[in-house]
Amino acid sequence: MSKSKKSEFSPNDFVVYPAHGVGQIVSIEEQDVAGITLELFVISFEKDKMTLKVPTNKATDVGMRSLSSPDVVSKAMTTLKGKARVKRAMWSRRAQEYEQKINSGDLIAIAEVVRDLHRTDDQREQSYSERQLYEAALERLTREVAAVSGADEHDAQRQVDDVLMSRAAA
Repeated sequence: MSKSKKSEFSPNDFVVYPAHGVGQIVSIEEQDVAGITLELFVISFEKDKMTLKVPTNKATDVGMRSLSSPDVVSKAMTTLKGKARVKRAMWSRRAQEYEQKINSGDLIAIAEVVRDLHRTDDQREQSYSERQLYEAALERLTREVAAVSGADEHDAQRQVDDVLMSRAAA
């Protein structure tokens, strides 16, 4: 059983870990924990200066996945062009939903958060918590767009900004 799991991810692969975004598998190592030998993916999140160890047999259970396909990235960009859907619920409830979408690791859901929280210069100012959620979602989105397209994050950021600005102009 563990043989099939191993083939899914390998060292140097870029993966998406739901709670942290895009990381790169540095190695697969074995470690003894409480007398049990565990096989672990060692994932580096360069930007956050963080290393995460995930048991290979639990990787898919925790939602770790390969990068999105270019097709999914273009769907996410199309989602950004859509009209913002702001529900009339209390901010705390909406913030909780946005947080769940960001941590789901689903690129389309993250694009929805960016779309819904994006503000143009002529719109009202964002609250601190709104801006924090927006920036977290935007960072996750641009990192994955950059990793999928092979571009650097600046280019991906510009690409996302262009889509958001084209929406504002429409």
